[in-house]
Amino acid sequence: MPEAGIAAGEVWPKRLKEARVALGLSQKQLGIESGLDEFVASTRINRYELGVHAPDFQMSMRLARVLQVPVAYLYCDSDDMAQLILAFHRASKAARKHAMAALQGPV
Repeated sequence: MPEAGIAAGEVWPKRLKEARVALGLSQKQLGIESGLDEFVASTRINRYELGVHAPDFQMSMRLARVLQVPVAYLYCDSDDMAQLILAFHRASKAARKHAMAALQGPV
């Protein structure tokens, strides 16, 4: 269930824009680096960010790769969980192992 204030259809566009802005890419740069034709790149990314169009999963994976985020981040409907996904993705292997142990608790 999405957090209050985030409708299900707004999650993906919001996450896409957050990740793009955080990386300092223009819509056109993101589109081109994701494999879109340079003449449609800016418009297509703009439409994705506005929620007018939604990419298929393959395109989502290409965008996530360019944005250096796991594709799950783009679909996460909780801000806290999205930040946790990013932190885990960026953590070292040792830190991930430690986090998993802490989250799983005693066995």
